[in-house]
This record gives sequence, structure tokens and C-alpha cells, in this order.
Amino acid sequence: MNAPLHFTAESLAEEAMGVQAKLRAGLDTLRQVDDVDYGATAKEEVWRDGRVVLYRFRGEREPTATVPVLIAYALVNRPYMTDLQADKSIVRGLLERGEDVYILDWGYPDRSDRYLELEDYIQRFLGGAVDHLRHRSGQEAINLLGICQGGAFSLCYAALNPAKVRNLITMVTPVDFHTEGNMLSHWTQGIDVDQFVDTLGNVPADLMNWCYLTLKPWRLFVQKYVGLVDILDNRQAVEDFLRMEKWIFDSPDLAGEAFRQFIKMFYQANGFLKGGIRIGEREVDLSRITMPVLNIYALQDHLVPPAASQALGGLVATDDYTEHSFRGGHIGIYVSGRAQREVPEAIHDWLDQRSP
Repeated sequence: MNAPLHFTAESLAEEAMGVQAKLRAGLDTLRQVDDVDYGATAKEEVWRDGRVVLYRFRGEREPTATVPVLIAYALVNRPYMTDLQADKSIVRGLLERGEDVYILDWGYPDRSDRYLELEDYIQRFLGGAVDHLRHRSGQEAINLLGICQGGAFSLCYAALNPAKVRNLITMVTPVDFHTEGNMLSHWTQGIDVDQFVDTLGNVPADLMNWCYLTLKPWRLFVQKYVGLVDILDNRQAVEDFLRMEKWIFDSPDLAGEAFRQFIKMFYQANGFLKGGIRIGEREVDLSRITMPVLNIYALQDHLVPPAASQALGGLVATDDYTEHSFRGGHIGIYVSGRAQREVPEAIHDWLDQRSP
């Protein structure tokens, strides 16, 4: 017996007419939309090393916190997902609560950066920014907030320089790179990364974006663009959509040597758990992390599954370790309405309890 159809000719015709109306409205909407950009909060450059720049965010009031917060983002995307627009800004939420917030912008590597290594990114660039903030604030140690790959860099830095980090916060940060549900990790296991980098030099941003998008091909190649039809008559919603698209595809190339080292030591060798991560001549040992640690992870994260982040608790030596789970995904933890309510408050309250 055939199952009954849940639509009629009349309902199909009505839906088709609705789509046509949306498309007609979309023509007017797109003519009204200006060029969108991200980064809603005023900022000023306070330090630079080559193309790497440290910015200080300027809120509507002066910060009350005496210890600055430095945000270290991943290399693969621009760092302003943390400050995408006025109503989707973790940075703004922290500023409103009195934090003194800085962010490290890695810039856009070119062929002259082909041989930059992880030591350059972690000890030279991240370390240089930390030292600048220590001197600027008069504090012996600062608060470090590492996000995704920037969280892995922050773990390495804190383990190598524990006296310079007062409090360490990691967000959606991979620690165990061999968890069962980590699709990105499974892909990297069979890569001949030496041949890959020796052939390409720097890793093209378009190639990396393709890899990330194909982790969820239906959702990221089809569904979201079909869903765009539903908002074509809403200028604000279209601008929000385009702003996100611009951020996704405005990605830097990756310095070849640093990419080679990261894939080998982290994704393939799972070095945080098994050892062997060397930054320059020094080996990273997470048991040297004794400062307070707040580890925030997203429950629906397809890039960094919760288990990959939760492994951190068994590796650090601090007596003050806190986990905070967020109901959302890898991007939702920055831009969803829930994130605006929960994440800055969780970070600020945790820091406030440990303020000098």
C-alpha cells in the first residue's frame, strides 16, 4: 500500500508562488544592501612584529580589570569572528563587563613567510604580545584566551612560560586529536604532509576552506543557500548572512613549515597526549600548567568534538581546573544569541573570582 502524500497540487502551487515572491523581494533587498564588513568594536594597534599585529579593543567605558585579556585565534581564519557585529560579539560582551581585551591578528602570510615555524608563532609572536602586555599593564602575568588552534598555541605557550600566564582560558580547543568522532583528524592520518608542503609551499586558503566545507557538504553547500531564499525579503538578515559568508571565505594562506609541524606533531602524533611536541629546542609538557584553567567546549562541535577538549583535564597539573560546556557548535559559540548571554558572563565571572 502506498503511503499517503503530505502535499497537494494546491499546496505546491502556493509554495511556488511564495518562493517567487521571495525572489522578487530579494532583487530589491540586494540592491539596498551595502558592502558588509566584520569587526564592530573600535580598536587600536598597540604592537607589531612584521605582519602580526596586536590590537586593543575600545569599549564604551574604561576597563575595570587590571589584568589584560589576550585573545589568540586560529591561523586558518580571521580572528574577528569574536567581534563579528554589534549583536554578535564576544569581545563586546567582555568589554561591557569591564575586561581589558586585546587580540592578536596573525595577518596574511605570503611566500616570504613560507619557512615560519611554530616557534615563531608561539614564542616570537604570541610571546612578544604577552611581553608587551606585561610591560604595558605592569603585571607579571596576563590572562590568555586561546581559541581553537589558538588554544593549542596557548597551551604550548603556557606550558613553556607558566610564570607569564596568570589565568588560561581555552575555547573549542583540540587536545586529544585522535578521538573517534574527529573527522578532520581522520583525514589527516594518511596525508604525506612532507610531499604536500614541499609541493605547495604555503597552503592555499581555498584548499583549506574546501576541506572544512566538505565535512558537512549538505549543510554547507546546499542547505544554507536554499535557506537564504527564506530571508531574501529581510535586509538585516541578508546582511548578517553575507557578513558570515565574507568571514568564511576571507581566509589567509597558511605558512608551509608551521602547517607541516602542526599536522605531524598534533594531528598525526597526538603529541599533547603521547609527547613529542617540540617548540624550537623545548618539549611541551602540559603538566607544567599550574595556573587556573577554564576549558570551554561546544557540545555540537563537528571540528573539535567535546571529548577532544575534555582530555585537557587529565593532563594539566593545576588544582584549579574548570570545564564549561556550551550547547551549540564551533561557530555558534561566538555568534548565537545564547553565546552572547552565556560565554562572556562565564569568562568574566571566572576571571573575577581569580582577580588580584
